[in-house]
Amino acid sequence: MVKEKGLEQIMTLLANSGIPELGPGPRKNVLPHQELEKSLAEILSQSELDSLKSDLIRAVVLLWHDRLDAAHGIAQGIEDADGSFIHGIVHRREPDYGNARYWFRRVGEPDFFPNLAHRIGALLDSKGASTLKTELVVDGKWDSLAFVDRCQKVSTRPPADPEVMLLREIQGLESEVLLQHLFTS
Repeated sequence: MVKEKGLEQIMTLLANSGIPELGPGPRKNVLPHQELEKSLAEILSQSELDSLKSDLIRAVVLLWHDRLDAAHGIAQGIEDADGSFIHGIVHRREPDYGNARYWFRRVGEPDFFPNLAHRIGALLDSKGASTLKTELVVDGKWDSLAFVDRCQKVSTRPPADPEVMLLREIQGLESEVLLQHLFTS
């Protein structure tokens, strides 16, 4: 029950700022860094999570709020699939696509990828984006490298471009599914 409440509180921190841009930001509606850190400390201290998961969650939330340097500092010190996944997202958003690919290759196929593939597939189905789905969800598996390629391809388009907006939704699902995984595994 405590973990469920923690996840709910973390998701509220994300919802208040909207889905991040594909690039580094900063957006106007993100929480100030100190306020964010204070909220995270309060939520995570009551979550009953170990320090590794707390650090990973903190990195995801900081990244969501365009604190790429802070998220990077955490992720680079965590040498597992979850840390590499966050590290890859940081570099994809910088944008440093080559470095992002390196980190996503290190991720492998963590146990949250099937859920991520399912959620992204459902989103793309609901948007009638079957071509994009076949590119990003291959044989029911999430292809984070293909997503990096797609983000790079649209990087010069305006934020209101429909594909950019759809890719932002996918990026949001990455964080949401990862957070659910961290709170429940």
